[in-house]
Amino acid sequence: MTENKIKTVACPTCGKPVEWRPENAFRPFCSERCKLIDLGEWATEQYRVPAETGPNPDELV
Repeated sequence: MTENKIKTVACPTCGKPVEWRPENAFRPFCSERCKLIDLGEWATEQYRVPAETGPNPDELV
């Protein structure tokens, strides 16, 4: 018989262990509070996705 092991991950905001289950509405976060803190970090541009710089538009002419 196979056991269904529940995967546990660390909350990206506070590090608290979080069970990765469909019932956990806030996963990968442990709570709505941590989810909103993360959203606020993105909104204030504390987090950014790195982008490669393309060619200078003046050089395309």
